[in-house]
Amino acid sequence: MKRNYLAFAEDIPPYSGPKAARETHADLKQLSAIPGHIYTRPELQILPGQRRFSKMPWLVPMLELLPPTSIGHLKEWGLSTIFVLAKNYNKLVYVWESVTAMMELWHPQTNSFIFPEFEATILLEELEIMLGLPCYQRGEESTISYTVEQINSWSILAYITTKKNDLYSMTSGMHVHLLPIAQWITSQCKQKTTNYTAIAKAAAICVCGVILFPESDGAISFGNRSIIDSISEGMKIGQAVLGFLYAGLTSAALGGPFYGSVVALELWMGIHIQFRAAENPSTECKIMLNHPLAYVGGQLHMSAQAWCKTAQVKGIQAWRQYL
Repeated sequence: MKRNYLAFAEDIPPYSGPKAARETHADLKQLSAIPGHIYTRPELQILPGQRRFSKMPWLVPMLELLPPTSIGHLKEWGLSTIFVLAKNYNKLVYVWESVTAMMELWHPQTNSFIFPEFEATILLEELEIMLGLPCYQRGEESTISYTVEQINSWSILAYITTKKNDLYSMTSGMHVHLLPIAQWITSQCKQKTTNYTAIAKAAAICVCGVILFPESDGAISFGNRSIIDSISEGMKIGQAVLGFLYAGLTSAALGGPFYGSVVALELWMGIHIQFRAAENPSTECKIMLNHPLAYVGGQLHMSAQAWCKTAQVKGIQAWRQYL
């Protein structure tokens, strides 16, 4: 079943002036009025230092074995930045107190962070630039359609293996496990097979599952797996990545589990909240060495010659006050 994009279009009310905007913002600031919001439920807030995502010891060794041809396919599909972030995933450090403080400011209805004087959100254009994903172009709306069909859990992995035992180990319920796929990649690379495209597609599942669609440790849903597979067909996935992150922030704000690209969230916070370029070129920020911004390229690349505006912000209370 296909639905045209225009069927989902909504009339946007005209701008009513600064006074109405201030009144609307004042209403949005009442996060305590949202039933179940984490802002009013301290028992659901993350403890200092607690991590939700475990390390992936299999990820980097597998990526180091990839043949150049398969890496070339990943670059052709617009996954260069994702590949670099994945190769350095075990080095990345997340400050969960800052992430928790941001969750407490998330408004589920507006999909935005409500600060005392303004609201802000992660834009699609920002996310595509930060993660180096193929960019969505204005004017493509009329060509977008949504196809709803039953997902066959085994058929989407058919190019990797058709052995039932392998398929059983790779899937369970409505999820695909990344470790068995990584083991298949490792086996193919060590055997020096020439299945370069299949290896690249399998590697895309692993790196995107870890960086873009982390839902539970070492697994992704069939739906997100299908989205990842569309990358090799030239589809742009920025909207899906952003929507998944919005959904994860909403889940966490209402007391549920947090999922979505925490790497993208850290990049956004680093650009807008945490860092700025240092005026003194001899200044070196050690915090930057393990931040995702150190591993992105292009116009967003930031060297260790940076100043961390939040270096002295320690603990959840300090982050709440700072934000």
